[in-house]
Amino acid sequence: MSDARSSDTLSRLASVLEARKGSAADSSYVASLYHKGLNKILEKVGEESVETILAAKDAALSGDCSDLIYETADLWFHSMVMLAALGQHPQAVLDELDRRFGLSGHDEKAARSNTNQ
Repeated sequence: MSDARSSDTLSRLASVLEARKGSAADSSYVASLYHKGLNKILEKVGEESVETILAAKDAALSGDCSDLIYETADLWFHSMVMLAALGQHPQAVLDELDRRFGLSGHDEKAARSNTNQ
């Protein structure tokens, strides 16, 4: 998949998530999450994280990654709902990943440790 297509998918999804903020709770799943509040959204992110981890363990044993892909999509989706609920666009995450590109993971972690002191 091309970078442009990936970015377009994230942008389209971000637009839908933003539009659902003002919708009635019974109009969509996302609207119902927004109405339940941030704690419910965070609960879903945690739940999807665990399901993704379990799917990865199963994939390592079976060689079948279909559930892993499905659960990762759920995790990304709910993470995007979380970002939207906090007024953030997925482009901010992409920008952060771009910033890290070509930077040693060890160097990036050390830089974070130094700024958190």
